[in-house]
Amino acid sequence: MQMQSVEKVMLDELTAWRVRGPRGELLVTAQGAQVLEYREYDRPPLIWLSEQARMREGQSVRGGIPVCWPWFGDLARNPEAVSAQYQGSDAPAHGLVRGLDWQLAGIESLGESVELRFVCDTTHLPGWAPAPELELRVCLDERLHLTLTNRNRSERTLTISQALHSYFAVSDVRKVSLEGFAGLEYIETLEDWARHHQRGEPAIEGETDRIYLQTPDRLAILDPIWERRIVLESQGSRSTVLWNPWVAKAQRLSQFAADAWKDMLCIETANILEDVVELAPGAEHQLKLSLYSQPL
Repeated sequence: MQMQSVEKVMLDELTAWRVRGPRGELLVTAQGAQVLEYREYDRPPLIWLSEQARMREGQSVRGGIPVCWPWFGDLARNPEAVSAQYQGSDAPAHGLVRGLDWQLAGIESLGESVELRFVCDTTHLPGWAPAPELELRVCLDERLHLTLTNRNRSERTLTISQALHSYFAVSDVRKVSLEGFAGLEYIETLEDWARHHQRGEPAIEGETDRIYLQTPDRLAILDPIWERRIVLESQGSRSTVLWNPWVAKAQRLSQFAADAWKDMLCIETANILEDVVELAPGAEHQLKLSLYSQPL
C-alpha cells in the first residue's frame, strides 16, 4: 500500500501538484484547479488527458476535468438569467475560470485521505459583476471526490450554470456501454436542440453531443476490453452532458490527435438549462462528484 504524499511540480508553464494516496494518484494544476490525471495503481487511467495537451498559461488544457463556470458552453444557449449577468464583449466557451490560477488554500491529510482546497478570486472577472465565493475541494482516498461550492455573500440572487467537464479514458469508445441513461429525456444538440426520450441505453456510434435531463445520482461506463466499470456518483446535479467528437470533428479540435476520439468519452456532471443554480443571498450550493472503478 502506498503512503500519502503531495508533491509540487512544474508542467511546462503550469504549477501542479501530484497527489499519491493508498490506492491511486492524481495530478491537479493551479490553473483552473483542473484535475489532469487520475489513475488507480496498476490499472489504465480513469481520466483521459490528450497526448497533445499544451501546458500554457491562460490556455485551457484538453482533457482532465475542467471546471466550467459561471456558464457552460455557449453563453447564448444559457438561460437569460445567466447570460444577463455578463456585460463583456467576448464570451469564451465554458465560462471565465478555466484559464485562471486558483489559490491552493490548504492541504489536509486524515487517515487514508488527502484533500486539496482551491479557491478562485471571482471579484475581478471581466464583464462579470457577481462575485460569489468559489471553492473546489479535491479529495483522494480509495476514490476521487470533487466538491465545487458556490457561496452567495451578496444581497441579490445570482444564477449560475456550471459543470465538471470530465474526460474519461476508455479502451475503445465503440465497444463501451453505458448505465443510467435509459428512459431519460435529452436534448440532441446536433439536431437543432430537439428533445427526445432515450430508449434503452445510448451507444456511441457517431458524433455525440447530448444534454440529459433529470439524470440519476449514479451513472457508469462499462468497458469490456479493460474489464472495468467506471462509476460516477453525483450530488447537486440533475443534468449531464454526453460528448464524443468522433472522426470529422476530431480533425478540427485543438490539442487533439486525429484518432484520439476512440480513447475518450466525456460524461459531464452539470447544472445547466433548467437545472441552473439560483443562489439566494446567503445561500450555498455544492456540486459533488465521486469517481471509482469496479471489475467486470
